[in-house]
Amino acid sequence: MLRIVLAEDAVLLRAGLVELLSRVGHEVIAAVGDAEELVRAVDANRPDVVITDVRMPPGFRDEGLRAALELRARHPNLPVLVLSQYVATAYATQLLGGASSADGGLGYLLKDRVGEVSEFLDALDRVAGGQMVIDPEVIRVLLRQRSAGTPLQRLTPREREVLALMAEGLNNQSIARRLTITEASVVKHSSNVFMKLDLDPSEGNRRVLAVLAHLRGEDPAQG
Repeated sequence: MLRIVLAEDAVLLRAGLVELLSRVGHEVIAAVGDAEELVRAVDANRPDVVITDVRMPPGFRDEGLRAALELRARHPNLPVLVLSQYVATAYATQLLGGASSADGGLGYLLKDRVGEVSEFLDALDRVAGGQMVIDPEVIRVLLRQRSAGTPLQRLTPREREVLALMAEGLNNQSIARRLTITEASVVKHSSNVFMKLDLDPSEGNRRVLAVLAHLRGEDPAQG
């Protein structure tokens, strides 16, 4: 069971998430509608994980994201799962840009992913467990933005699929299951990706951070 603080200004979605999370055995210890309430609820309750929308009252810009960053600074290793209505790669890179392999779990998902209940709950569990989870659509947009004139052009279509799933934080076994291929094939494709992109093949969050650094156009060795 996870103790969760939820921040979502849309009343119906907030109520639906509370119902869903409670039904699978989690405890929503606070469900709030703006960023200031989110900060107060986390400070008062010290939850296992925070779920927050990006855009919150009063400005409906990035108040939820800024609250998440503030909370991460005040409560090191606090797992945070951020939900966004649209693909906004700037939000994703801002949230994940300062992360390291020692940080607590972080996630950035589109709200549409909530409708895929099993995927959403799996992402929540992985974030609470210290992993990084990035919505595959965000990764696809980053890949398109970065592909022209970069080593990404050298990747085969299958290698690009594997890269996107690696950036979601999936291990080789999960990637094999998602793509309906053997784990040995995943290892082969992963090795090709790391070789072509000159990435550190370390497991876990370091692998995700290396992929993100490359997609942002940074030197993974310096990220």
